[in-house]
Amino acid sequence: MAAVESYPDDLKYHEEHDWARIEGDEAVLGITWFAADALGELVHFEPPQAGATITKDSSYGEVESVKAVSDVIAPLSGEVLEVNQKVVDAPETVNLDPYGDGWLIRIRMSNASETDALLDVSAYKTVLADQ
Repeated sequence: MAAVESYPDDLKYHEEHDWARIEGDEAVLGITWFAADALGELVHFEPPQAGATITKDSSYGEVESVKAVSDVIAPLSGEVLEVNQKVVDAPETVNLDPYGDGWLIRIRMSNASETDALLDVSAYKTVLADQ
């Protein structure tokens, strides 16, 4: 069963439907409920390797669903510290819990000021209203 639509207040959002949970100089990244719902049941997650560098606004991996393959866009730049192996093994975890067990990667941010360009929940909901 898919998760109920939600957009937690403590996250920062990217207009490409990705989220970031900022934890000091690190961030946990994932895709929003909207993205998971639009894609449908995820069947594959192609993550970056730990140690790789990702760049804000660029693709860092792919998610594949029964409907489509989609790039995952980095809301922030940094070094990949950890890949969520649970999602690699069971991609549908993202559909069930996009903000909890369904996170995708953890990074060490290379430029913390990039968080200033991300959206808060009300600004992100405005983006959704325009979809």
